[in-house]
Amino acid sequence: MRAGAALDAPRAASVDAGATTVVVDASGKRLVWDLPLRAFHWLFAASILASWATATAGFNWMQWHIRLGKWMIGLLSFRVIWGFVGPRHARFTSFLSGPRTMWRYAKGLTGRGEPVHTVGHNPLGGVMVIIMLLLVAFQVSTGLFATDDIAWQGPYYPAVSSATAHYLTRLHHLNFNLIWAAIALHVGAIAYYDFIKRQHLVPAMVTGWKPAEAVPEGQAIKSSELVKALIVMVVCVGIVYAVLSGAPHVSPTSLNFD
Repeated sequence: MRAGAALDAPRAASVDAGATTVVVDASGKRLVWDLPLRAFHWLFAASILASWATATAGFNWMQWHIRLGKWMIGLLSFRVIWGFVGPRHARFTSFLSGPRTMWRYAKGLTGRGEPVHTVGHNPLGGVMVIIMLLLVAFQVSTGLFATDDIAWQGPYYPAVSSATAHYLTRLHHLNFNLIWAAIALHVGAIAYYDFIKRQHLVPAMVTGWKPAEAVPEGQAIKSSELVKALIVMVVCVGIVYAVLSGAPHVSPTSLNFD
């Protein structure tokens, strides 16, 4: 069993299914979502809500809002890299598909076609993952140049004209409405699966495990690959440092107290 499996389920055991070793826990479940992906998912959600809260809580909370923006650079970097090197169901190639596949899945979902079973993200859910990442990446990017016209400024505010900074600040505010819409759609989809399709998605994103009958042997993951995740985290720290260290120098007389 690879590093990380023990953290996912202390009672896990390795079962040799021919040439493939599959991790199955004592209750007959198989590992689908790795620990780093699950941690990202909940930290990402919490950070979005915290960013909104600190932006609306008043002037004294803006320093924390800026810090959350920097933190979000690291989170986004991790998810992008993990989408290429992480375990099977964390990878973009496992859930990104063409329009025909998405249409076939949508028809099956509404009962107008043959149901399509997926272990990880379904084709429509995969699109939502990308949309949310792009929306938050745009939010963070515009925040780097934003200003409140009083004291707080993004680290790259001095790199653009005042007119450009105000335009990007406006986009920064407007884009959060799209993020709210995406969140509402995401929550609505979870509720639909939970109450209509009787498929409970949230527990698996908490524990990482799904019932064995829903996960073919060849599609379970063996571990969370925590050593690899730690390396990726170090790389992400370097990315955040590189982004912030590249910001223009701010004069000591500036009112930016960050």
